[in-house]
Amino acid sequence: MRFGTDGIRGVANAQLTPELALRIGRAAARVLGGDLMSIGRDTRWSGPMIEAAFVAGVCAEGASVELLGVVATPAVAFRSQTSGWPAAMISASHNPYGDNGIKLFAAGGTKLGDDVQARLEAELDALAAEAAAGESAGREVPGREVPGREVPGREVPIGDRVGTVRSAEVVGEYLDHVVASAFGGDLLGPVVAGHADRRALSVVLDCGHGAAASSAGEAFRRLGAEVTVLNVAPDGRNINDGCGSTHPEQLAAKVIELGADVGFAFDGDADRLVAVDGAGRIVDGDHLIAIAAIDLHERGELRNDTVVVTVMTNLGFRLAMAERNIAVVETKVGDRYVLEALDSGGHSLGGEQSGHIIFRDRATTGDGLLSAVSIADVISRSRRPLAELADSAMTRLPQVLTNVRIASPMPDVAQRLGAQLAEAEAELGATGRVLVRPSGTEPVVRVMVEAESPEVAERWAQRLAEAVAALD
Repeated sequence: MRFGTDGIRGVANAQLTPELALRIGRAAARVLGGDLMSIGRDTRWSGPMIEAAFVAGVCAEGASVELLGVVATPAVAFRSQTSGWPAAMISASHNPYGDNGIKLFAAGGTKLGDDVQARLEAELDALAAEAAAGESAGREVPGREVPGREVPGREVPIGDRVGTVRSAEVVGEYLDHVVASAFGGDLLGPVVAGHADRRALSVVLDCGHGAAASSAGEAFRRLGAEVTVLNVAPDGRNINDGCGSTHPEQLAAKVIELGADVGFAFDGDADRLVAVDGAGRIVDGDHLIAIAAIDLHERGELRNDTVVVTVMTNLGFRLAMAERNIAVVETKVGDRYVLEALDSGGHSLGGEQSGHIIFRDRATTGDGLLSAVSIADVISRSRRPLAELADSAMTRLPQVLTNVRIASPMPDVAQRLGAQLAEAEAELGATGRVLVRPSGTEPVVRVMVEAESPEVAERWAQRLAEAVAALD
């Protein structure tokens, strides 16, 4: 399988070559359909190369392309949602600059289901076979009407039937949408009209030299916050480099230095969020989702009084939601699975510990900027600091997460460690939890252990990590 939990990802020009990107573009045009596709990218060095190859593939199938430039993934999803076209994002999210990836959105801005990904895999196999056999070279075939891409015996668009490329701007409309999600969108400066009890927040934003660099600060300035921005000078190589959501230490130091109220860090494509409170303490996705769930619940806006999270979510979150009579639905890791559960159950909030948070009434995917604005909204309305909101929302049980690098895939790793997992679960009991699973984005197996004490969690995490390594 080429597709992981968040699209296709690999080292640019090694695993993710222009040739593969071209085939992905062709397969996407065939499977997702439509006459037009919107495409955005983040700031990494290989972005233009992968984008160009992907665009060529789409156009070769007779579909046209709308280039959005360097934009956040949620802005691409927003464009797809409002236009009704399928879309793609060229990004490797939080990975180092040398990696790249392709995320695809169905028409309407939602991530792809397993069935659609399977169809794309089949098309990629067919295209690879065609290339190997040389069937695509030098064919003289008549054009055909577009759309209507029949795989068996398909005709190839030629002449004026190939797709065209145009540029489009989405950031302005997307920022209008994000700003409108807070305070009813009725902001006139530091004090919101009709809300004299609000105060201007002092906010520090770490954009990680990524896709949020040109938009996050503007959103918060329009909301009347006092804004300091970090890492907004991308050069293609510095995305996620010691900064952003995977390295929030710089953000924490700046929040303390300035005496700011709160800090928010985004990953390379700005679809996830990590926060820092006024004391420089990191607040992860579990706490942020808990804060949002409680706020929506108290205001009667948490549909079905239910929140959707993944198996990686801390046990303390589940216990906190149970105390407030908020139901918890659990999914596999991946925000697309969270979205599927939100839509199938008619729920309004879900997300991941990593900081992908979906406010389903406002977005179709995880949105770091919208999530930051929403948390700032809670802080401002409640006039309570983030530290107090986080501490009152949930108590995090000690959790140890270890990544074990592997040489070959281990989809059955949990089954192979059945005896060790059973032993761990027996000792941990109802106040602990263990999870061993292969990553969908990296060549690692993730070992997660929760327990009443950090010593017990660390001991079991080490034992299970060693057991995984012995399998490789």
